[in-house]
Order: sequence, then C-alpha cells, then structure tokens
Amino acid sequence: MPGLLRGIARTAVIAGTATAVSNRVSRRQAGRWASEDQRQAEPEYDEEPADDEPQAAADDPGDAMSQRLAQLKDLAELKSQGVLTDAEFEAQKQQILG
Repeated sequence: MPGLLRGIARTAVIAGTATAVSNRVSRRQAGRWASEDQRQAEPEYDEEPADDEPQAAADDPGDAMSQRLAQLKDLAELKSQGVLTDAEFEAQKQQILG
C-alpha cells in the first residue's frame, strides 16, 4: 500500500510540474501573439513611440518562483507524510530548482 501511495504522489508531482510548465508556455505564446497583433494594428510612424511599459507578466520571475515554492511545499508535505523517501524528495527538489 505505501508503494501505491508513493507512486500516486510521484505521479501527482510530475503532473503538477508538467501543468505549470504547460501553462507558462501557453501564457508566453499568447503574449507573443498579442504583441504581434498589436504591432500589425498600429499605424506606421516615422518615429517609434517610447515603450514605458514593464515586461509582460508571463516573464515575471516572481510568478515562476511562487510556483516553485508551492511545488516544494507540496513535496515537503509528501515527505513528512512518509509518501516520499529522502532520495525521492531530493531528486524532485533538484528537478524543480533546475
């Protein structure tokens, strides 16, 4: 039974990581398409307007860090419940931290 729970937990962690990555890629691609559409819709000027806007939220390192922290908290909870071994915890942590 503990092996089954460990397998389920590992699958949940991997699926969560894959979902987070997929969502980030989708947001980044949508942002690129939106900026391309905006550039095509703008009238042409001799002089380029100044870009006073900050970078897009999809590239915000705070968003990525908060996702990583949430994943690490989930891993720590699984480890404290005995679902993950120390070695599995360290391996998943290294994968999340890159």
